[in-house]
Amino acid sequence: MESRNDMDWGQRPGRNRQSRRGPGGHGEGRGRRGGPDGPRGMAGMGGMGGRRRRGDIRPLLLAGLIEGPAYGYELMKRLEEKAEGRWRPSPGSVYPMLQQLEDEGLISSTEDGGRKTFVLTESGTAEADASALDRLAEGRGGAGNQLRTELAQLHLAVKQVGLTDNDELTDQAVAAVKTARQAIYRLLADA
Repeated sequence: MESRNDMDWGQRPGRNRQSRRGPGGHGEGRGRRGGPDGPRGMAGMGGMGGRRRRGDIRPLLLAGLIEGPAYGYELMKRLEEKAEGRWRPSPGSVYPMLQQLEDEGLISSTEDGGRKTFVLTESGTAEADASALDRLAEGRGGAGNQLRTELAQLHLAVKQVGLTDNDELTDQAVAAVKTARQAIYRLLADA
């Protein structure tokens, strides 16, 4: 196995750089949203908007339909806009939940041009809570968002150090990161 200093940062042992490229030999080969620090946030940190449990999408879908009828994709866009781009529900969570809500009689659908348009029923309107969208809009803003942004910037800086192949610089960066981690744990201990 290669030593850490011999490995290219972000590369797993036994894999060459070329095999990680996407179609046409470009990029990291991690899909349209980029790698672990792509536009959707950092892997392992739940992304900038984080993940939501399956049950959490139910009140959001109902609240999204308060604004009026929508087809599935349009509803996903409404929720993404309310979250200011930090989060977007996946079709794999939206469409099954829309079917469940329809089965429960909270929404109804009409098919027009191959698209199913969903609308709240009377009982759905009674259950829909517009404040769910307000909570989504509040999301993870403020200081928490600043912390994630700074952490992403630190990650990129450390990655750049790793690409220099300079052992002395790498040792200094390791010491700086270790000092920062210890300082953060002291902050938590004092809180």
